[in-house]
Amino acid sequence: MSQVNAFTAELTPEVSANRKSEHPVSPAFLNRWSPRAFSDRPISDQDLNTILEAAHWAPSSYNDQPWRFIVAKTGEQLQEFHDILNEFNRTWASKAPVLLLVASDKLRANGDPNGAHAFDAGAAWGYIALQASLLGIASHAIGGFDREKARTLLNVPEQYDLHAVIALGYKGDPEQLPEGLREREVPNSRVELSQVVFEGKVKP
Repeated sequence: MSQVNAFTAELTPEVSANRKSEHPVSPAFLNRWSPRAFSDRPISDQDLNTILEAAHWAPSSYNDQPWRFIVAKTGEQLQEFHDILNEFNRTWASKAPVLLLVASDKLRANGDPNGAHAFDAGAAWGYIALQASLLGIASHAIGGFDREKARTLLNVPEQYDLHAVIALGYKGDPEQLPEGLREREVPNSRVELSQVVFEGKVKP
């Protein structure tokens, strides 16, 4: 397993050509992006467990750790996940060797509602994305899936909210994508920081 040091890594050529931060940040943040072209190269169990281990160390309210991850990596498991994806996402995500569903427990251990469960699950997804990228593995979060069908097929309890399906895999040839997606297979940029940061109060 080859792991890149988050603080000494350099920007990849494709990222350097498309992204520039306004302020200094670790290249690990810019190198992470969400491609759709995946190769058929498998992800080792060791690397997959490293990604999930990183997610499990995300911060959470009262350390309740409400995130839940349902992993598909065998042919049978992946087919069930393909069945819950909408048609557009299935055209590219079906190539990924691992799919995982991110959910969160809406209740705390004592049965009280956990108002932070979705926020905390989002933090865990961020850890998944960064750790995968440090291992050279791409990730792409998918919101377009049938949640009720997923709940039924995957035996998900009602007290779990379903947030996203994550495609994990090594980057593949963009030429395998449908024509309309090929030109989008580049790291995207961000709006200026001043548009999302407000000092003291929100600007009118």
